[in-house]
Amino acid sequence: MDNTLIRLATESDAPSLGRLGALLLRTHYEFDQKRFMAPQGNAEEGYAWFLNSQLKDKDSVIFLAERDGAIIGYVYARLEPRSWKELREPAGFIHDVFVDESSRRLGVAQRLMEAAIEWLRAQGAPRVLLGTAEHNTAAQRLFDRLGFRRTMIEMTREL
Repeated sequence: MDNTLIRLATESDAPSLGRLGALLLRTHYEFDQKRFMAPQGNAEEGYAWFLNSQLKDKDSVIFLAERDGAIIGYVYARLEPRSWKELREPAGFIHDVFVDESSRRLGVAQRLMEAAIEWLRAQGAPRVLLGTAEHNTAAQRLFDRLGFRRTMIEMTREL
C-alpha cells in the first residue's frame, strides 16, 4: 500500500519545493539548452522564492506529495483569464508537475495532477491546459492517459 500523502503546500515547504523546482529546471535545460533557462547560482533558492510567492495568490495552488516525511513531488496550477494573445478563453493551467526520480512510476504524478485538476474544476475552470517539453515522452504518456489532447506546438528559432 502506498503511503504517499497529497496535501496543499505551505510556506514551511519552500526549501523542499525549491529543491524539486530546481530539479525540474535542470531537467528541462538538459532537454534543450537553447530553449530553457540555464540553472544559475542557487536555483533552489530562486525556485523556492517563486513557488512561495504563488502560495499567496488566490488563483494559484501547489499540492505536494509527501512520503515518510519527505517531499517527493509537487504540482503548481493556476487560474488564467481570457487571453487575446493566446486566442483562448479562461482556463486552468498546470505549470509544473515534478516527482523525484526515486519515486517515479508509482502513480504519484497522476495523483498530483488529479488533485490540481479537481482544484481547478472547483474554482470554475472550464478546461485545463498545460505544456510539455518535446522530449519528455514519459510526461506526455501521463497527460494522454489523463485525457489531455494536443492543441498547440511551440516552435523556436534562435537568433
